[in-house]
Amino acid sequence: MTITVSEEAARWARRKAADENTSVSKLVGRMLEKEMRQTDAYWAAFEMWKKIGPIPGLDAANRLTREKAHE
Repeated sequence: MTITVSEEAARWARRKAADENTSVSKLVGRMLEKEMRQTDAYWAAFEMWKKIGPIPGLDAANRLTREKAHE
């Protein structure tokens, strides 16, 4: 895999990798895997939420007024 980044981003990556005692390649790989897991987890949760559907008895139209909630 080949990526193109600005010189500023390359300097940052080299410093970050050195701080973490790893290579730039491994640093970028971990960052991509983290992004992939977060994105996949979000969409999996969203799809599950869509399948659940409305919960009987929970209806925003029947919520308390501000005054009633403060009583």
